[in-house]
Amino acid sequence: MKLHLDLSDDSHYQIQRVDSQSVTINDKVYSHNIIVLPNSISDWDVENFDTLEVAHFQQLCALRPELVLLGTGQKIHFPATELLVPLINEGIGVEVMDTPSACRTYTILMAEGRKVLAALLIS
Repeated sequence: MKLHLDLSDDSHYQIQRVDSQSVTINDKVYSHNIIVLPNSISDWDVENFDTLEVAHFQQLCALRPELVLLGTGQKIHFPATELLVPLINEGIGVEVMDTPSACRTYTILMAEGRKVLAALLIS
């Protein structure tokens, strides 16, 4: 008998849908910027991409992911290197992509059992 890990329960935060104004996770709609890990979800107090600061990335470091997926909205915007220094110094990988792509990538990596963090800018 083959056994398969079932991640379909509410013990993991699964992204089900994403559009230009919201992300649906475990049947709950979020229309503000959020941080998603397989076992936790929290608000990300960032107004928009242009207001990102080093402190926002230090907050991500404190969650100890192995990889950060930065979803920058409907278009890819690359943050200044100095903003990413906290992640780089901790050896945490960073991938920058648009938010829909970050959601798809998070879903795949989470299903693989990786400690992935999606920092999603919705607005």
